[in-house]
Amino acid sequence: METATKNNHIGRKISRIRELRGMKQETLASELGISQQSVSNLEQSETIEDEKLEQIAKALGVTKEAIENFSEESVLNIISNSFHDNSVLNGVLYHPTFNPIDKLMEAYEENKKLYERLLQAEKDKIEYLEKLLNK
Repeated sequence: METATKNNHIGRKISRIRELRGMKQETLASELGISQQSVSNLEQSETIEDEKLEQIAKALGVTKEAIENFSEESVLNIISNSFHDNSVLNGVLYHPTFNPIDKLMEAYEENKKLYERLLQAEKDKIEYLEKLLNK
């Protein structure tokens, strides 16, 4: 009996889908226009009103039905049966929230700009000091 209750606990399903999507409670809270504590409370709720569930589903990028039908067992089965293609988890599209290579390139570009500004500042100092010496 307790297993059936766990499987129908909407809050836990929301929590797991959010985690699989790589989303933090703060991000979901921002999407829903509520506090992080409210998201925590939602994830502890066994049931949620349909209208609110629709809003949550939209924020998570899934359908209301995907949340309602979500189960850990089916996720594990999908992953084990199609290890080579784990892009779909029980109707929940899984896309990492960022590409590590893109993040690395962004950091490189930012560091390059910073280095160029520092280098230009040093060149300006040298130019200023040379002018002082020549006077």
